[in-house]
Amino acid sequence: MSKKAPASVSTGVITRIDADGNASITLNRPEVHNALDAVTTRELTAALEKLDADAKVRAVVLLGAGPSFCAGADIKHMKASAKFSREQNVKTAQESARMFNTLYRLSKPTIACIHGAVRGGGVGLVAACDIAIAARTATFKLSEVKIGVIPSMISPYVIAAIGARQSRRYMISGAEFDAAEAWRIGLVHDIVEEAELNSAVGGMLAQLYSSGPRAMAAAKRLIDLNACGVIDQRLTDETARRIADIRATPEGQEGLSAFLEKRKPNWVEPKRPAKKKSRKP
Repeated sequence: MSKKAPASVSTGVITRIDADGNASITLNRPEVHNALDAVTTRELTAALEKLDADAKVRAVVLLGAGPSFCAGADIKHMKASAKFSREQNVKTAQESARMFNTLYRLSKPTIACIHGAVRGGGVGLVAACDIAIAARTATFKLSEVKIGVIPSMISPYVIAAIGARQSRRYMISGAEFDAAEAWRIGLVHDIVEEAELNSAVGGMLAQLYSSGPRAMAAAKRLIDLNACGVIDQRLTDETARRIADIRATPEGQEGLSAFLEKRKPNWVEPKRPAKKKSRKP
């Protein structure tokens, strides 16, 4: 991440956007290892929606303050929910489900920058991000079964990330696994020393910024289309339509022109307004 920017602070979430359009969301409840309660869940959803609508934002990095990335659901909140009516429980569950889905469907690329403990819903946040980079010392656990519940709202994203076979092992056993295993099963893409996390995220941002913003958003939608669909004539026709549509966009034309002209496309180094020279009195 480059150039510090002012932060907008809320109870459990800190959002920053720097001059280059790098956005970060930091879970900011270090005293409870960034556990997700109802307030933090709503704040995270709102922050994601705001960043998605901001044309200046090019990518979003998700982090955790303090020693852990995210400990999953807040135990106090879970204990209180035991006294809720079924309607109240459904409503709070829907708010959590909306948060994960908002992250997963964000039109901007998302990167999880992971350190420390990652438990339950924290694993769901990692799985819902497009790219996950973890410190070598990070540990993971789908721990819901240990307290007699299930990883319900996060299951679509976790299963999409690690597959049904590995999900059976870790969702049923609730066993802890390390970063190397998280990499082996596909939950994270890269493992680095903790001191190198920021550098690794910065390198990935540089890779993302060499790609067309609209093309990346369309590619995300394309992955969903293919991952969930049967490979039939309807799907092959739809993939043909989508590439034809994006080739005709200004971004598609610029990308092809830049390639043929052996230059960088205009999204790689966006022009900034020239600073006005101050006139001396």
